[in-house]
Amino acid sequence: MSSQSRVTAVAGLVLVISMALSVLTLRAVDRIREESTLQEVLYIPTANTVKHLSLGYDGLLADLYWTRVVQYFGGKHHLKAKQYELLKPLLQITTTLDPHLIVAYEFGSVFLAQQPPEGAGDPRAAAELVQRGIDQNPSQWRLYYSLGFIYWQELHDAKSASEAFLKGSQVPGAQVWMKVMAAALAQHADDHQTARFLWTNIYENSNDSLIKQNAVKRLAALRVDEDVTFLQAYIERYQQQFGHFPANLQELQAAGWVRRLPMDPLGYPYHIRDGRVEVAHPDELPFITKGLPPGREASDIPKVPSN
Repeated sequence: MSSQSRVTAVAGLVLVISMALSVLTLRAVDRIREESTLQEVLYIPTANTVKHLSLGYDGLLADLYWTRVVQYFGGKHHLKAKQYELLKPLLQITTTLDPHLIVAYEFGSVFLAQQPPEGAGDPRAAAELVQRGIDQNPSQWRLYYSLGFIYWQELHDAKSASEAFLKGSQVPGAQVWMKVMAAALAQHADDHQTARFLWTNIYENSNDSLIKQNAVKRLAALRVDEDVTFLQAYIERYQQQFGHFPANLQELQAAGWVRRLPMDPLGYPYHIRDGRVEVAHPDELPFITKGLPPGREASDIPKVPSN
C-alpha cells in the first residue's frame, strides 16, 4: 500500500470514528425525555469533551449539534414544555465546536430568551450566549442588534440596550437605525447627555431627510423632558414652603425661583395643573416622556426594524 493510500485510509477511519461518536452522543440526547432528572442531564458531554472527540471535524459536528438544537427546541415547543433543560448545554457545545456559527447565536438566543412555553425563559443565558458570539465575531453587527434587543425587550435594561446598539452601530456595514435605537434608548433611560450627543450626531451626519427630521423632534423632546424635570422640582419645593401648589408659572417667578417664564420648543408656555407641569400641545411634540396630560403614555421608543 502506497504512502498516499495509507493516509487516505487513516483519514477515512478517523472520519468514520468521529461520525460514530457524534451519532452515539446524539442518541444519548434523544433518550432524555421531559421527565429527565438533573443527573441524566449531567451525562451530556461537556463542550470541551465533544471538541476533543471531534478529531478535527469541528465544523461538521457543530452542524450536527445545531441540527439537534433545532430539533430539540422544536419538539419541546410542540409539546408546550415548561422546561428546556438541554437547550443551554447543546448551544454551548455547538458554539464551542464552531464559534463562528452566527445562526446559533442569533436564533439560539431567541430560543433561550422567550418565556415558556415559547422558549426557555432564560434571557440572561441568552445575553451571555450572544456576548460570546460578539467576542468571537466582533465584526458581526447583527449580534449587537440581538444583544440590544434582549436587554431591551426581555431584561428591560434600556441603558445596557443602548450601549449594545451604539457599539453595534460603530461596526462597518451596520445599519443607520442602530444608532437611532441607541439614542432613543438612552433617552428612555434618562441618560439625556448621551441621548443629546447621539441625536445631534445623527442630525449632522445623516443624508436622509426623514432621519434628520426625526432627530430634530427627538432633541425637542429632550429639551421638554429636562424643562419639566427642572420645573417640577421647583413646584414641589413651593408646595413644601407655602402648603399648596402654585397655580401657574408666574407664581414661581414671583417667588424668585425662575427668572423668566420658560417656553417649550414650539414657543408655548408650560402649564401647571394640580401640581403637574404639562405642555400646551402634546400632539405636536412626539417622543416627549414628561409633561403629558393624565392618561397619555409616552411613545419615545421606535419599533425595531424587522430582519
